[in-house]
Amino acid sequence: MLEYLRIQHLALIDDLELDFSRGLNVLTGETGAGKSFILRAINFLTGDKLGRDMVRPGKDKAVVEAVFNVDGEERILRRELSAETGRSRQFVDDKLSSQSVVRELRPSLLLHTSQHGQQRLLAPSYQGKVLDTFLPDRSLVEEKDRLLGAMTALIKEREHLTQRIRELSDKREFLEFQLAEIEKVDPQPGEEDELLASKQSHQESAQAEQAIEGALSVFYGEDGGLVDRIAFLSRELEHLADLDEDWREDAESAEEIRLRLRDLENRLRGADRGNGGDADIEQIEARLFEIAQLKRKLNRTLEEIVDFRTEIDNNISFLDSCTLDLKQLEKKQDELSAELGGVLEKLNSARRSAAVELAAALATDLRGLGFNEAVDVEFEFVPTEVAPGLFEDRPRLLWIPNPGQHPQPLDKIASGGELSRFLLALVGLMTRERIPTLIFDEVDAGIGGLTLNAVADRIAALAGNRQVILITHWPQLASRAARHFQVSKHIMDGATHVTCQRLDDAEVFAELVRMAGGGAQGEAMARQLTSS
Repeated sequence: MLEYLRIQHLALIDDLELDFSRGLNVLTGETGAGKSFILRAINFLTGDKLGRDMVRPGKDKAVVEAVFNVDGEERILRRELSAETGRSRQFVDDKLSSQSVVRELRPSLLLHTSQHGQQRLLAPSYQGKVLDTFLPDRSLVEEKDRLLGAMTALIKEREHLTQRIRELSDKREFLEFQLAEIEKVDPQPGEEDELLASKQSHQESAQAEQAIEGALSVFYGEDGGLVDRIAFLSRELEHLADLDEDWREDAESAEEIRLRLRDLENRLRGADRGNGGDADIEQIEARLFEIAQLKRKLNRTLEEIVDFRTEIDNNISFLDSCTLDLKQLEKKQDELSAELGGVLEKLNSARRSAAVELAAALATDLRGLGFNEAVDVEFEFVPTEVAPGLFEDRPRLLWIPNPGQHPQPLDKIASGGELSRFLLALVGLMTRERIPTLIFDEVDAGIGGLTLNAVADRIAALAGNRQVILITHWPQLASRAARHFQVSKHIMDGATHVTCQRLDDAEVFAELVRMAGGGAQGEAMARQLTSS
């Protein structure tokens, strides 16, 4: 239900606030008073586009905001239109939102029937939903949707499996070749790092051995051993020290050096010369070369090759076992197809039976709402394949305006008023579907006399359990309102303003008098309408 509407700086509207009630809300006023601006504001708020020329001159932006009550939950919508850029911003519950969100929300908010408004009734998909509300057993539709969803998912799964089988089958020979190349080398996780570490260790051992040999060669030169020569130097310096104490310190230093060198020589002789020999390093080099060749062939790292080996094994195993999986899916699809086919047969039959009853009732109501006495309605059913070999009869609503004419779709209806009355008749028959706020514009176009009373009765009945907003020029309709608003146009300070005010009882009477033509005759009709 639309509870509150505010329009600021839109077209000729400066600032307008409306509080709507349950039941029938009527907007009246002279032709050209600006009622259409209010409807355009509502449509703009719920998704329609407006040009920046709709922003009131001298203002930066136009703002439309409303409060809806949907199943006891309050929803706040606001939309702003920039005068500078022509762009709009949409807010839902005070949070920036998108037009797609609002378009999804709109069907739960309102249904606007007018020549340029909501065309929901014209969509065959909606016509099908309408017909389904008249089925004796609505569970058929739910069961069909459930089975069709399961069938769609199963078909996708089968197609995915078939596609994967096809792709892997085409590559099987190559996969087996790659697997054979991997098996010949048989790489292990982390093996390359271990080999490189061993190679590094061997290289370091060889370098250490070379350094030791070089160092020992110093001790065993052609002119004698280094330690022996230092010992000779130490003895000579000791003799000098005995003759002259100034050489004592040098003699002691030479002796200390001799002792250190002898210790170093012993350590070098006993040093570890490495853990591996030439055979070990050759094996390591050969294994690394083998792995390097495999990496080049497959263009992958060793870790990727190890994982790829597992992947190939899994893919080949999948190919070996998937034939059984595919047969199981085919069997399941056959079973599901049989079940869905049975439900579709029942649903198609039920729809055709319900269509006969609904069409007859709808035609009767249309005649009472000002259509030609010969007007008729029928449903056309188009078999539509919804699953392989399974067809659902999709309904499309047709009407025959005059005898001898061919049935034609609703979009051939000439005016918004006719469409509104068509929907008025249809909604009156729909007692099992929750209908949002109904906005009727031009529902009284081209009718008069007793038809007006029939239209008024139908609108009043609709308003008994939902909100209806009606724009009308007829007092017979306006007199049924629970809340009456008058739209007026005024010129102030050289500027045109559209206003809308809620009328009290006296003002309602005066407006009904105006709508009835004024004078004594208008007062008499207004008095009769308000007293009945």
